Amino acid sequence: MSSNEYVENKKVKKILIIINSFNKFNEISKILKVKNYDSYFSESLISFEKEIKNHSFDLIILDIDLYVKSKINLIKNIRCKIEENIPLLVISSLDNECNHCGYIKNGASDIIKRPYVSEELTFKTGMLIDYEEKKSLLKNSQNLLKQYKNTYNVSSIISKTDPNGIIIYANENFVKTSGFARSEIIGKSHNIVRHEDMSKSTFKDMWDTIKIKKQPWFGKIKNRKKDGGYYWINVVINPILDVKGNPIEFMSIQSDITKIDESKEHFKNKYDTTSNKFDKIMSLSKTYEKAVDKSNIIIRYNSSKIITYVNNLFCNISGYTKKELIGQSYLILIDSEKVSKSFTKILKSLNKNNIWKGTIKNIFKDGTINYSISTIIAIKDDKGKLYEYMEIRQDITEVLNLHKELEDTQREIIYKMGEIGERRSKETGHHVKRVAEYSKLLALKAGFSYKDAELIKLASPMHDIGKVGIEDSILNKPGRLTDDEFDTMKKHTTIGYEMLRNSTRPALKASSIIAHEHHEKYNGTGYPNQKKGDAIHIYGRITAICDVFDALGSDRPYKKAWSLVNIIEFFNKEKGEHFDPNLTELFLNNINEFIDIKNKFNN
Repeated sequence: MSSNEYVENKKVKKILIIINSFNKFNEISKILKVKNYDSYFSESLISFEKEIKNHSFDLIILDIDLYVKSKINLIKNIRCKIEENIPLLVISSLDNECNHCGYIKNGASDIIKRPYVSEELTFKTGMLIDYEEKKSLLKNSQNLLKQYKNTYNVSSIISKTDPNGIIIYANENFVKTSGFARSEIIGKSHNIVRHEDMSKSTFKDMWDTIKIKKQPWFGKIKNRKKDGGYYWINVVINPILDVKGNPIEFMSIQSDITKIDESKEHFKNKYDTTSNKFDKIMSLSKTYEKAVDKSNIIIRYNSSKIITYVNNLFCNISGYTKKELIGQSYLILIDSEKVSKSFTKILKSLNKNNIWKGTIKNIFKDGTINYSISTIIAIKDDKGKLYEYMEIRQDITEVLNLHKELEDTQREIIYKMGEIGERRSKETGHHVKRVAEYSKLLALKAGFSYKDAELIKLASPMHDIGKVGIEDSILNKPGRLTDDEFDTMKKHTTIGYEMLRNSTRPALKASSIIAHEHHEKYNGTGYPNQKKGDAIHIYGRITAICDVFDALGSDRPYKKAWSLVNIIEFFNKEKGEHFDPNLTELFLNNINEFIDIKNKFNN
């Protein structure tokens, strides 16, 4: 689904309201009309079945108190007749027959407790519809990413090893090319295909690059086949890193260049530039040049960065014609001074090393940004004097954009889920956003890398997601909780942890830690596990400070916001007791920056 389709879909959402009174239908319909929703009326299960056959609905609202005695069976009956992706919002007084969890367990997507207010109805309606749209968009994006992966898998030789070089995956192309069965190589060292002609220095450079520098390694390798033969590959080995930047595996993407290399060797031996067969060599050179030109994106420019040649593939992706580019400065393709300086450094490096490989960022005719994996070669004459630069590219813009889209979708879903917990407890809508920004700032002050600070920013909105499992009567009680009620409230940390802990996503794994440990205290008197000191995960210690700071500075149903003087006095008192003393010092020493965030995201 494109972004334009998504915006368009939001304007014409259809909602079926199952209720036995047309007047009450009109009451709900008027509330939803402000969101531009189309409402349809159903007074019975018979008319409900007729409506769902004639229309495609985005949400169904059921006023369950006005119907049959067996409310659970009613919910089950409706759920089995509608598609899984259509949310069911139940309006109920939550009587003795069934509680909130019972409705959810048997098919309801969410509950509105009677008496309800119009703001809650419009919020939960919009939240459920938006959530299903985001799930659909994410599913489509994941499917597209899967197709990209499949394309790479069928067109390339791919293998993966653990940090010690033990093969943990090999695709079918690897098996066919090497001659080894998959059972013969999985669990074995990658040295099983190492050819004796390859020097040790090549592999030393490779391991230094991917394991120590943690950067991709590009190279050409001769491998051994099972039958004793050999094959040549162009290879890119990329380290896959965990959230702390440590390699967890290495992925190798290879292209079989054996035939090309054998052809080059054949012609090198057959023809000597001192022979009278020079014309044939030139013809072969032109053939190779034509083959490269047809299969790659190519641009050439001189030492003054003036473009001297672009091929048709470059024109196709850039939107420029050859006349518009040839004779122009390469800087026409650069969108900022920072990128220009980076490009100048690349060219200086080329004068020494003759070749550079990496990612290039350009701006094209229509203003779009393009990313490509590029190999730039310094072409020199026989005396070593620079003739020109040749750049051979592969366009990776769509892959990078898809990755960013998936990250943005995941981030929005996490914020939505975090806001659900806050809305149920009637806390401010911006609470989760402020806690996220505070957490990122404190993480940076504590020495986190930008990447790790972004992770805790993404994860921290879920700190109170477990509150969705706490009864409203306890969650929103205006007075002091009893001991039993407080014991129930404390369970939200474990509920949130259990909801998230099995996820394979780094952000949700971090969220599970934060949900579980943000109420632990530095002196060991917190909950749920009375962890103490550094035994509390750093994510929990950071979020604890940020959550309490925002809670104290905000109005809540049971208290007024504290003054800044009282907040600072509280944190000084609880330093080393409730909170990590070092993190508390960093927080207090930079209090003005936290206040700036609070003012920016205030209600």
